[in-house]
Amino acid sequence: MERFQVPSREEVSINNQAIFDNLKKAVGFVPNLYAYYAKNETALGDYLTLQNRKTTLKAKEKEVINLVVSQYNGCNYCLAAHTQIGKMNGFTEDQILEIRTGNASFDNKLDALAKFVLATVKNRGRASEEVKEQLFDAGYTEANLIDVVIVIGDKTISNLIHNLADFEIDFPLAEELQAAAI
Repeated sequence: MERFQVPSREEVSINNQAIFDNLKKAVGFVPNLYAYYAKNETALGDYLTLQNRKTTLKAKEKEVINLVVSQYNGCNYCLAAHTQIGKMNGFTEDQILEIRTGNASFDNKLDALAKFVLATVKNRGRASEEVKEQLFDAGYTEANLIDVVIVIGDKTISNLIHNLADFEIDFPLAEELQAAAI
């Protein structure tokens, strides 16, 4: 039995084939991460529901979270994917590299978010009072905090799946950080 192979459309259930078809229409291809989830009858649909849930966060804010968490967890797949998505959301390459360190000096609100996310993942949810206050002082609410944690969870799931299975990265590779600050 071959382990950790990305299944083709023909190798997944009818339900997952329909999801593959929808992804292909929306994205142009089925990313390997999503295809891998389809080895499980319900995981792909469940994951996409989580990922696409209504949130108080803007797309750029979600990308800050995705980049910080993926860097912290060392997931090259998600770093590659979210570098591309970050660019689609208006971040420059230099901004993306900085965000990955848990900083965003180019935007005070995003900087507070990046610092909060890094402190949250590093300390297993026990971010300091100072970091939490900086988040709230930047304009975030407790409702936003809940959404931030949900996105951290979403990205952690993907990071762990890829780090365990280590299937091929089907996005341009993200640049390595020169000095890992996290």
